[in-house]
Amino acid sequence: MNDNALIVFTRNPELGKCKTRLAKTIGNSAALDIYKYLLKHTAEISKQIEADRYVFYSEDIIENDIWDKKYFKKQLQSGDDLGKRMLNAFKYLFEIGHSKVIIIGSDLLDLTKDIIDQAIDELDHNEFVFGPAQDGGYYLLGLKSLNEQLFQNKNWGTNTVLKASLKDLSNSKVSLLKELNDIDTFEDIKPYDELKQFYNS
Repeated sequence: MNDNALIVFTRNPELGKCKTRLAKTIGNSAALDIYKYLLKHTAEISKQIEADRYVFYSEDIIENDIWDKKYFKKQLQSGDDLGKRMLNAFKYLFEIGHSKVIIIGSDLLDLTKDIIDQAIDELDHNEFVFGPAQDGGYYLLGLKSLNEQLFQNKNWGTNTVLKASLKDLSNSKVSLLKELNDIDTFEDIKPYDELKQFYNS
């Protein structure tokens, strides 16, 4: 077992059930195509990380998909909000023996191998590491031990999440990575020429 664990949280890519805010502008079909493109990007960079890699599905575990079993262990998210689902994932990985655990989302084209590697390295000198998202949330969270407070009493999906999380950790050593654009709305996809193939036809 590798000391490091990388968790990818993903929604099952189903029409009408993912990227719903984006779908309001470009339609369900184009939103699903963009989400699949983002998943592919996330899978490609995650494969390169020196860690045991876990993909946690939102609904059902899918056997033959882009998350190749050669690279990823497959799990199911459990809990009735995002905080509880993340807490349960972290808890499981610490319990089975990992000492550094990083979680990432699956909707960032700007996320790179180097950023995830940096997060793992930052945990050598810090207790917590965050990747701040431009929308006030975070795209990455890294822990060396479980802190349940981080996953409680947050308004998930709002611009207060990172601020509230940092407030919880005011007496801890925290590292912040560079801020990235988390893709949720039409405004978020405009800077990426490669995504125009999905909605500018």
